[in-house]
Amino acid sequence: MAVDWIGFIYAALVSTGGIIGYMKAGSVTSLAAGFLFGLLAAVGAYLISQNPRNVWLSIGTSGTLAVVMGLRFLNSGKFMPAGFMTLASGLMLLRIILMLKRPHQS
Repeated sequence: MAVDWIGFIYAALVSTGGIIGYMKAGSVTSLAAGFLFGLLAAVGAYLISQNPRNVWLSIGTSGTLAVVMGLRFLNSGKFMPAGFMTLASGLMLLRIILMLKRPHQS
């Protein structure tokens, strides 16, 4: 099985965003959400690494982040961090959907 490196990088990006939010604004909520969603994204990447069809946790995680951060971006108009995370989560969601459309390889 191939390791889902892109998924693990996305998980690290999400976690790092939470840490930066805490360091810059003192937001414990950003820290907790970053770690929670980073952990969920990492577990999703692990599951995809084990079985490329097991994408549901990754879809849920990236989809939720795309919506939540997209709404924050629309309200604030600021690209960092909300717009960036919306873009990253949207691209991750698109990648996962395209993975489902590929024929299954043994």
